[in-house]
Amino acid sequence: MEAALFHLFSFLTLAGALLVITRRDPVNAAMLLVLTFFFMAGLFVLAHAWFLAAAQILVYAGAIMVLFLFVIMLLDAKEETRRCFGRVAGVGALAVGGALLAALAGVIRDGRLWRVPAGDAEGTTAAVGRLLFNTYLLPFEVASVLLLAATVGVIVLIRAPRRPDDAPPSA
Repeated sequence: MEAALFHLFSFLTLAGALLVITRRDPVNAAMLLVLTFFFMAGLFVLAHAWFLAAAQILVYAGAIMVLFLFVIMLLDAKEETRRCFGRVAGVGALAVGGALLAALAGVIRDGRLWRVPAGDAEGTTAAVGRLLFNTYLLPFEVASVLLLAATVGVIVLIRAPRRPDDAPPSA
């Protein structure tokens, strides 16, 4: 039963991620990403990583997606903006995908994917906290600064100065 659930959650996670990157409407893509996060939480539950499953739902599906939806709705991206970003999106996606594949190949080659740090009880909140705020503090802070910079960058790029002829018609 556990193997069947694993395969089901894995398939649904991959299908959800594929749907996220193929949607043209950013709100639909964000809602599909929330669904994908829930399927990932199911995978964490199957691995008995209860803290990670709860963090996946509370932090990612909750807080971060609310921020993304707020930014999406605040910006109300117009079609011309989507066309502008569409030109460079393919090149950017290929570059990021290639970098991620190279990193994954390095991790698999070194065998770090399967090694578990010794000495900590796996999956406990205290072990995750020690690793996150001692060993991985710098990458954690860099990731948070990158998220903030990306959000501000999107707002700056999309919020072009309004021209007088862009004013909405008065009723």
